[in-house]
Amino acid sequence: MLDPTPPGRLVDRQNRPYFLWDMDLTLDEFRARLADPDPDVRAFFVGKLMRQGKPDDVFTFVNESTIRELWPRLDRHLGQQRDFWRWLLEVWDSQRAR
Repeated sequence: MLDPTPPGRLVDRQNRPYFLWDMDLTLDEFRARLADPDPDVRAFFVGKLMRQGKPDDVFTFVNESTIRELWPRLDRHLGQQRDFWRWLLEVWDSQRAR
């Protein structure tokens, strides 16, 4: 069961998501980046979300198929979270194989 951050705590007073603490983007601007036609742009911002956000919050914005589709491009943006996300994808794969 997921426990995403409540909408009122997801952003600050300027409507900037907590996981974009190092960028000056509003939530709407962030969502626009997730829909960008350039897969490298999408991968950068999904990777930033996966690296700096709570895992439960990731699924507020993207689904597993998006992560898998962008994985070859976003893997390099995950930093220390790379191993966690790689492990999670492997767990999902093993659950399906049963």
